[in-house]
Amino acid sequence: MHNLTVIHQNGQLLVDSREVAEMIGVRHADLLEKIDGYVKHLLNGKFRSVDYFIESEYQDTTGRTLKRFLLTKKGCDMVANKLTGEKGVWFTATYVAKFEEMESALREPYPNLSPEVKAIFFLDQRTQEIESRVERLEVSKTIDYGQQLELQNLARRKVLESLGGKEGQAYRNSSLRGKVFSAIWRDFKDYFNIESYKNTLVRDLDKAKEYINSWRPQGKLLREIEEANRQMSFS
Repeated sequence: MHNLTVIHQNGQLLVDSREVAEMIGVRHADLLEKIDGYVKHLLNGKFRSVDYFIESEYQDTTGRTLKRFLLTKKGCDMVANKLTGEKGVWFTATYVAKFEEMESALREPYPNLSPEVKAIFFLDQRTQEIESRVERLEVSKTIDYGQQLELQNLARRKVLESLGGKEGQAYRNSSLRGKVFSAIWRDFKDYFNIESYKNTLVRDLDKAKEYINSWRPQGKLLREIEEANRQMSFS
């Protein structure tokens, strides 16, 4: 009667609606119907229903996928507030105790260890957290000013090369030169899916250099460059 399992999932403490239904002595289908009503009222009142009830699924013994809810402590409070009599008291006493037990276990995962050993575990946990943060920073870190200049210089050389050198008519055409600069950065941003070359990730820097070095003008732009340089050769 008093069995209730609190699970720790995605940083939340939750209980299964099937266990709740069993504790308060109602059919699971009837409890689901009531919770659907609570969710509707919460949403109408502009409350976040997932702070109370999280819709989920489970498989029964025949392999069917069926609906369930995972209830937060707030969700249990809401269900308990609608109950009267002995079963309501039992449910309230049980879920409050179970949530407190789990919260205590999360705060103090090794209650029987000596203070010295606990300190080692805590230090190891903190080290892992710091390493995880550093790893996330390294993954998301963008290039610094010096690296941005490096890409700019590579792009200038590539534009100069693509236009046929400073002596070429294409390079002397400032409008055409601007088109090539626009094209190389537009293609670069599309390839790396970023809004600016300044947002290039440090881990992508070598790939970015390789991309610029291998870039070539295409299509209409290439024909404009060839036509401009061809006109110089005829003059």
